[in-house]
Amino acid sequence: MSTGLAATGVPLASAASPLRVQILLYEGVEELDSVAPFDVLSLAADMGGAIRTALVSTNKPTMVTASKGLRIEVPRGWSPQDADVLIVPGGGRHDLPGSGIHRLLADKAFIQRLAGVEAIMAGVCTGVMALSAAGFTRGRPATTHSGSKAALAAQGAKVVNARVVDDGDLVTCGGITSGLDAAVWLVERFFGAQFANQVETVLEYERRGTVWRNS
Repeated sequence: MSTGLAATGVPLASAASPLRVQILLYEGVEELDSVAPFDVLSLAADMGGAIRTALVSTNKPTMVTASKGLRIEVPRGWSPQDADVLIVPGGGRHDLPGSGIHRLLADKAFIQRLAGVEAIMAGVCTGVMALSAAGFTRGRPATTHSGSKAALAAQGAKVVNARVVDDGDLVTCGGITSGLDAAVWLVERFFGAQFANQVETVLEYERRGTVWRNS
């Protein structure tokens, strides 16, 4: 897929050219931030959506321990050139030493690599702070967990109090459970409202809050 065209929101994915999504996992990642989007997008694929979703690490195949102790096998290292959408989940408080996201932010080599990614960037909860550190949110509408909004604004983002904020090639959402809403929104954006509603029905989940779009 062409991410430039995908930013328009036109459903472009097809069996021949599926939407390629990578979800970035790291030590201390929040379980629901990462597993919820994976479940939504995998279900959408099972229901016929042309989506390929992969769990990737920041470096190489590994086993990560998430913030609540869940062990998750990550079968491959990230290859952002092979992704149309890169989802960066949160990992606890961004300003808490020892938290997953705090350690990720301290990895300057990773942040520098992240800054060069040309895929559609999607941040969940405090994962948005990694996108901010890489320069993606500066001067742009975005949201994050309520506890990090002030810091996100101080780093130059135009904070929007919405559940999901879609600014084309930058999609951000609020705290933890909002990863469900962001993932269902991505399904709607690329495959239409009717299909997204079918996914919601199977999930027995009703989206919350507002999706803010830059039109």
